[in-house]
Amino acid sequence: QVQLVESGGGLVQAGGSLRLSCAASSGTFSGHDMGWFRQAPGKEREFVAAIRRSGGRTYYADSVKGRFTISRDNAANTLYLQMNSLKPEDTAVYYCATVPQIIGYVSGSYYYSGNHYDYWGQGTQVTVSS
Repeated sequence: QVQLVESGGGLVQAGGSLRLSCAASSGTFSGHDMGWFRQAPGKEREFVAAIRRSGGRTYYADSVKGRFTISRDNAANTLYLQMNSLKPEDTAVYYCATVPQIIGYVSGSYYYSGNHYDYWGQGTQVTVSS
């Protein structure tokens, strides 16, 4: 079983930046593709970004493309989300999650669905004031 712990959330003004971290307990972190999702009050959970296990391919929601950057440090078992040019509509609880090991090819859209992830962190609150 993998335990994920997010950190780095907080209150920031519009236009500011935050860096989220997701620390994984498992030594098999490097074998899993990973993703970030978010959920705002009263809204459905939505995909934010994903990264392949090697870190070589990344995927982003259109709403964050060009502002957010997902990365990972497999040696440190840690996933990151650098968030720049934050907007009030980015306010949400942010979650990291793991993808079960994939056999075969999947397209980038595979990562957009939370149903394709198995382990989730408890979330970290990001609040962007206008």
